[in-house]
Amino acid sequence: MKKVIVISDSFKGSLSSSAIARTATEVIHAFYPQCQVIGLPVADGGEGTVDCFLEAVGGERIAVSVTGPWGEPVEACYGRIGDTAVVEMAAAAGLPMVGNRLDPSKTTTYGVGQLLHHAVEHGATHLILGLGGSATNDGGCGAAAAMGVVFRDKNGQSFVPVGETLGKIASIDCTAARALLEGVMVEVMCDIDNPLCGPQGAAAIFGPQKGADAPMIQQLDRNLGHLARCIETDLGIAVSQLPGAGAAGGFGAGAAAFFDAKLRPGIEVVLDLVRFEEQLDGCDLVLTGEGRMDGQSLGGKVPIGVSRRAKKKQVPVVAIVGVTGPGVEPVYDEGITAVFSTNRQALPFAAVRERGEDDYRRALTDLMRYTKAISG
Repeated sequence: MKKVIVISDSFKGSLSSSAIARTATEVIHAFYPQCQVIGLPVADGGEGTVDCFLEAVGGERIAVSVTGPWGEPVEACYGRIGDTAVVEMAAAAGLPMVGNRLDPSKTTTYGVGQLLHHAVEHGATHLILGLGGSATNDGGCGAAAAMGVVFRDKNGQSFVPVGETLGKIASIDCTAARALLEGVMVEVMCDIDNPLCGPQGAAAIFGPQKGADAPMIQQLDRNLGHLARCIETDLGIAVSQLPGAGAAGGFGAGAAAFFDAKLRPGIEVVLDLVRFEEQLDGCDLVLTGEGRMDGQSLGGKVPIGVSRRAKKKQVPVVAIVGVTGPGVEPVYDEGITAVFSTNRQALPFAAVRERGEDDYRRALTDLMRYTKAISG
């Protein structure tokens, strides 16, 4: 083999995407010393997204002082790759930042908007926003306010809404934000399809992990519904049933409404930015994978996004995964040639999580032994 691309999702809680790329490179070079191995770490929009992009395609890290989820000053970073800026909301409004102060009714995404604003002010014309790991439920209104959106209450007073005060919004003015974003494309990495409100909405599904009890969930859900009505009335945009609107405490809806953002599966954004189709030229094999491959993998997960594009160029794709589950068979129709599990003893996750790298190495070594044998 002369060229291999390694682009795998992490094995959650066991093995990072970057570690997989490094391990695969070592194993492949042991069998094919002259092989060009291109490792492309995968980001999912949460914490570590900026690092993955910078490792994959280079660029620089930009540090900015912004407002944290509780209004405190924090140091945050975003990635700059040419005229593209990669911002992860976890850098300024992430769940780990609040510690024991879990209360999505009061936390804000304002600092995320400050990162976006800084990027645009300094020449970015393409914004990529990752929506993973939020501590907020403000519908992205804090970030919107930092970008120039004006929210007013019934008395005409401007304010920055949080989860518990979304219901006080009487009007929304996006004039300044739209002027700021003129000529700027905004893409959102969003791997969930939850609507904004209701039993599958932002508050009901994700509120509990952020500290919301049942009464708070009801309040937050009502307030997000009010926000959706205000957005439709003032901006003419229907967001309540938009797939992904419920991501990051409703930030999916807010990004679409306030920034005219496109909500896309994270892997599609990654593949575009790293110019995956160009990387496939002259490629003999693509190695991909994830912690568990089953029927849900067909819903836009990393291996399927990778295999669909590789299939167009007739490049074989092998998925090395932690385990396989029910419904995995259709992945072969999407361009995956073969699937190998690293869990050869069928042990529970708790027993294998610490040995993920060694198990991955063993599985890939067996694959390389086979390819070497049949290729002579």
